[in-house]
Amino acid sequence: MKKTTTVLAALFLSCCSIQAQGGKSASMTFQRPRLVVGIVIDQMRWDYLNRYQQRYTEGGFKRLLTEGYSCENTRLPYIPSVTAIGHTCIYTGSVPTIHGIAGNNFYKDGKKVYCTDDPSVRPVGTTAKSAQMSPCNLWVTTIGDEMKLATNGRSKVVGVSLKDRASILPAGQNPDGAFWFDDQTGNFVTSSYYMDKLPEWVVSFNKEKHAAKYLSSKWQTLYPEDSYTESTADATDYEDGIKPGEKALLPLDLPALYKKYGYETIRRTPFGNSLTFDMARAAIKGEHLGEDNETDLLAVSCSSTDYIGHQVGTNAIETEDTYLRLDRDLASFLDYLDKNVGKGNYLIFLTADHGAMNNARFLQDRRIPAGSWNGDEAADNLNKRLSEVFATDAKLVKEVMNYQVFFDTDKIRELHLDYSSIKQCAVEALLSDSRILYACDMEKTTVSPLPDDVKRRTINGYCHGRSGDVQIVLKSGFYAHGMKGTDHGTWSPYDTHIPLLFMGWNISHGSTTRETEMTDIAATVAALLHVQAPNGCIGKPIF
Repeated sequence: MKKTTTVLAALFLSCCSIQAQGGKSASMTFQRPRLVVGIVIDQMRWDYLNRYQQRYTEGGFKRLLTEGYSCENTRLPYIPSVTAIGHTCIYTGSVPTIHGIAGNNFYKDGKKVYCTDDPSVRPVGTTAKSAQMSPCNLWVTTIGDEMKLATNGRSKVVGVSLKDRASILPAGQNPDGAFWFDDQTGNFVTSSYYMDKLPEWVVSFNKEKHAAKYLSSKWQTLYPEDSYTESTADATDYEDGIKPGEKALLPLDLPALYKKYGYETIRRTPFGNSLTFDMARAAIKGEHLGEDNETDLLAVSCSSTDYIGHQVGTNAIETEDTYLRLDRDLASFLDYLDKNVGKGNYLIFLTADHGAMNNARFLQDRRIPAGSWNGDEAADNLNKRLSEVFATDAKLVKEVMNYQVFFDTDKIRELHLDYSSIKQCAVEALLSDSRILYACDMEKTTVSPLPDDVKRRTINGYCHGRSGDVQIVLKSGFYAHGMKGTDHGTWSPYDTHIPLLFMGWNISHGSTTRETEMTDIAATVAALLHVQAPNGCIGKPIF
């Protein structure tokens, strides 16, 4: 009864707020914020909100928690839990089986492709072919697309990230711009899908050489290293260096590494996040976001947390220091929004695209079952087994990727082999691996002995023609990664339990522990703005 009363009170206050702004009843009129800001922290586990909270500032994560609304039990409703799918799901409210982004890499027309590769466009702001990118593989609209449709194109939509896919996929089909970091030039760039040349504000921003400035001094911890009580000692066997042969040890000599490896060095430092927020501020000013009564959208993704996590894992001093610095960057950015858009004039949400597992060796040292598993080795073993059973020297398995088996179906047809029998043989061979919990033919998922929770995620993550036709589910604590650093991609809570915080326009302070899903984010924003949900959205508004 108490919980019901609280929810009703929150709804009453929200309605009163709408009436106060519009001067009429909510049924006759509605208002929208001037700006929606989505912030995705790449590889942020939900528990980081609490784990490092003692040293968070009042204006960063703590402000979101004390002023905003926290969905404490938000999960990804699909596998594999990877960056491209996560960013797509957040802004479309959809899953791979509908939106078409089946992984960071997947198969399309029988060929392996990167999720945003588009050879039909040219790079803008660089000569690097890596900037030939667009949302060409995305089948549905995003919340930004729907905002533009609802306002006859007057809303502006911009995506910003170090990673191309984390800028392009959130920005959607028809944004005003998507910009990402180019290792070759140290600049933010785009492609001809969006424009023929960089806007003047981007040119001016690039001339300031922010990346080079951040790389001109060492990465030192904010506090004495022995005070990082949430982390293991520095330079353990759980960590990899920034590059092969480099030590995972702070302070890190960034000027020397920059000289040796170039601009890409910044990706693996907390200053990559600082650079991203610098670009976000420049986008707000340059594109005049939030300056009029038409609601604009800025999609920001902080990628350095993911690069650092993969390198050193979830328990390193580098990870803790990165989140403490990110908290300060976030506080500074929120202060910028207050001053330049106006407190109460913007709606912000912060979430993550996925989490991460603790390093396997770290878990083993604490007597927790864990280990590594290699997809390339699995593919080789499957090909050997299939050759024996079906008397052929042909490689019938192309690749094991995204915890899925991709078969050479052209070769199978050419040899007149029975595909169902091949898949069944592969399933049986996989199940002989003690690290594998389940393996199933995707055509038989509904009758496979998978737990309902895993089964639903498997079905949602399967995209016909782009996903593999056999799904692999490892035992919890195992991942397709080496014994240093960490990875993600599975159904387990460490990979699929993410933070989700709303703050600002028409958001009451509070929290819920009922299960919410990543697909609910776009549905909630659409409901708040009174616009149609994205056309592949399967989420429900969180109210």
